Amino acid sequence: MLGFVENLAMRRTAAFFDLDKTVIAKSSTLAFGRSFYQGGLINRRAVLRTAYAQFVYLLGGADHDQMERMREYLSALCRGWNVEQVKEIVAETIHDLIDPIIYDEAASLIEEHHLAGRDVVIVSTSGAEVVEPIGELIGADRVVATRMVVEDGCYSGEIEYYAYGPAKAEAIASLAESEGYDLSQCYAYSDSVTDVPMLEAVGHPCAVNPDRALRKEAVGRDWPVLSFSRPVRLKERVPGLSMPSRPALAIAAAAVGAAVATAGLVWYTSQRRGARFERL
Repeated sequence: MLGFVENLAMRRTAAFFDLDKTVIAKSSTLAFGRSFYQGGLINRRAVLRTAYAQFVYLLGGADHDQMERMREYLSALCRGWNVEQVKEIVAETIHDLIDPIIYDEAASLIEEHHLAGRDVVIVSTSGAEVVEPIGELIGADRVVATRMVVEDGCYSGEIEYYAYGPAKAEAIASLAESEGYDLSQCYAYSDSVTDVPMLEAVGHPCAVNPDRALRKEAVGRDWPVLSFSRPVRLKERVPGLSMPSRPALAIAAAAVGAAVATAGLVWYTSQRRGARFERL
């Protein structure tokens, strides 16, 4: 029994979340289109195009070819943008644009995983300048996101690291090695068939608001299918409160763990005493 408790305490696990249409109700990158326009980074035509792309994405998701076209378009669009200006725009508008579109169900799942002692990792194809602040907003422990090449403080239009498809699974495997995660006990959530490699990488894959292809895959593999439909501001989920901080959740998880360990030791001791009395 003592060995079991020790092994339970030493095992590290994580929950890996795709971002767009899994944690938030829209495309995180496209959501900032109007803000980038107001900041002088794009013109009115680009705003209309990103709005249309958002509509198409929300209507039916994006398959591999659509994702490739979006990647090429966004890479060309951001060429020459000042990185610090992008970060400032995101920081100034994130609460107005992203906070209202976070799924209540996703926020609850994140809390549950933290209470269970798991790290929460966002793994997104969107750019790091957008994903990292969103990760901080929702209480993620780590973020994996696409990184653009930066030259003299501006985007060159080239991609340094593309967090897409198999690359997501490779990033998860790398994190598991560096952080000691037991992937067979980890969870993953996504809406897109392009994330099947990421879902396959863990012992507990879940399809969230899946596109048609992922739904078919999930049904064939007997993966759980979740439906998230309630976007809500974090502070409105419980009146007067925001999402619990990670330290508070860690304390709660530690208390639960201590209670479980104590109960286990009590049971073990009682069993030993019972066996001793029987022998007498």
